[in-house]
Amino acid sequence: MTELRADCGKCVGLCCVAPAFAASTDFAVSKPAGQPCLNLLSDNRCGIHDSLRAKGFAGCTAYDCFGAGQRITQEVFPGRDWRSTPDVAGAMFAAFDVLRDLHEILWYLTEAARRAPKSFHSELTTARAETERIARQPPERLAAADVAPHRGQVAELLSRVSAALRGRGPRHRGADLVGRDLRGADLRRADLRGAYLIGADLTRADLSGADLLGADLRGANLAGTTLSTALFLTQMQVNSATGDTATHLPPRLRRPPHWGPGAGQAGS
Repeated sequence: MTELRADCGKCVGLCCVAPAFAASTDFAVSKPAGQPCLNLLSDNRCGIHDSLRAKGFAGCTAYDCFGAGQRITQEVFPGRDWRSTPDVAGAMFAAFDVLRDLHEILWYLTEAARRAPKSFHSELTTARAETERIARQPPERLAAADVAPHRGQVAELLSRVSAALRGRGPRHRGADLVGRDLRGADLRRADLRGAYLIGADLTRADLSGADLLGADLRGANLAGTTLSTALFLTQMQVNSATGDTATHLPPRLRRPPHWGPGAGQAGS
């Protein structure tokens, strides 16, 4: 089965080279695509991995390749990397961008298959097989693949799965909830897909069964928040927020080190 969790020890620092980022609250400096981050060491380790947030690189802690990095280095370009074989760097970076999108789709499909009614299993199996077919193309075809149409089809399928699981939960799809005071809010089975929850205070809110696919949780306060059965919640969303030991996460997700026992209590 395809590995959908990043293993940086099996990669060659692709996430520190391939993407571009701009100086902001998430990144202390700007970097163009294809150029190594100034913190990347010669052995492909991050020189400030243990202090990324403190040194202005919080965006790195919220990034997740969903296992695409090690698949690129071990399956798509085995035995080659952008340092030792620079002639493949461009193709490797382009393939990484595409495969990262495909692995994110696989993450959502895996989540849906685990929880969806049996009536969806055939469609989900077909969607997963098509995602893997695209991912297993030769490097040059993978790098040139247009994932958007497939992503759109999967999004429609996941939306139907979500509706079947949530029933008549409140609808806040794409809502602007930036900085909103939602302490103790009953958001059970809510449709929060694509919602902007940047800096929102969700202390002790109940998001059981809520659909959080694509929701922006940067800086959101999740102290004591119930998320254990939330739909389509990813590690990168959790990493971009703050929380505490009372935050209830799905078992497949890890509590970020920066949360600590008392993180996010100021708004409680």
